[in-house]
Amino acid sequence: MAGRQVVVVGYEGAELVDIACVTTAFSLANRLGADPKYEVSLASLGGVDIRCETGLTLRAGVPVETVREIDTLVVSGGDGHRRAASGHELIRQIERLAGQARRVASVCTGASLLAAAGLLDGRRATTHWLYAAELAADYPDVLVDAAPIFIRDGNVATSGGVTASLDLTLAFIEEDHGAELARYVAIGMVTYLQRPGNQAQMSIFTTTPNPDNLVVRRALNEVLTHPEADLSTAALAAHAGVSTRQLTRLFQEHLGEPPGTTVRRVRLELAARLIATTELPVSRIAHQCGFGSAESFRQAFVARYGVSPRAFRATQTRSGALAH
Repeated sequence: MAGRQVVVVGYEGAELVDIACVTTAFSLANRLGADPKYEVSLASLGGVDIRCETGLTLRAGVPVETVREIDTLVVSGGDGHRRAASGHELIRQIERLAGQARRVASVCTGASLLAAAGLLDGRRATTHWLYAAELAADYPDVLVDAAPIFIRDGNVATSGGVTASLDLTLAFIEEDHGAELARYVAIGMVTYLQRPGNQAQMSIFTTTPNPDNLVVRRALNEVLTHPEADLSTAALAAHAGVSTRQLTRLFQEHLGEPPGTTVRRVRLELAARLIATTELPVSRIAHQCGFGSAESFRQAFVARYGVSPRAFRATQTRSGALAH
């Protein structure tokens, strides 16, 4: 395949934002240099137009029955999810495509369609918190957890309500093309608000504000994309082309903390993400995130999260949160 084939499945009563967050993020990744590019299609049963729950109508690009090549399958949510989940043919097509896809995902109540296809049996999964009890009651073989923004269990991922799909899509982009491209996509979509939910499943690209000041932005970008580098205040100031005193003043003004505090926080959040989503040794994660030793990393991690890195990973492993 020339590109990564992404198929987003919609249906009558799908939520427009569930679809748009995914398609826009992948499209922006293409414009920012993703290689191979994402080839995104919106599919519906029979290729019919999708009347969203907002009343707007989307034109499906392809009939879901005709899709043959697929890398990533994303099933959207929306008020129409119950009716869609009871449709035998759509569920059969989702099951078929899931068997071919490298990874499968749902947005919000789209989890009910994956569950109806048997794709969540024995897996930990999430959905919009308002519908979590319903999902658990309807599909008792699914281990429903309403707290996280998204959960990855093997090659199947489920995300919480509506815009949580953006966090999940950013994680996919990071997995495919690296942290720097994912951050630029997040910046391009102005997703700088703090997200609720499990810290390890929060996107580092959205938890740090994108400051207006160019100097701070340049320094912060260096921190986010090169956490293993020399990120002392002096080194950051030199990178940004200002004095250490000026940089400290600007960080206080725009981020509310000195450079050293920002560096430590970002490194720990990146480390927590790696612990939760990879099987890399803790010592290697410590090195990649700029800590001088595994012990200094452990102490800093305990001070921030209240548990050791290994204990944190154990809870994530038991919950099925590790990425494949």
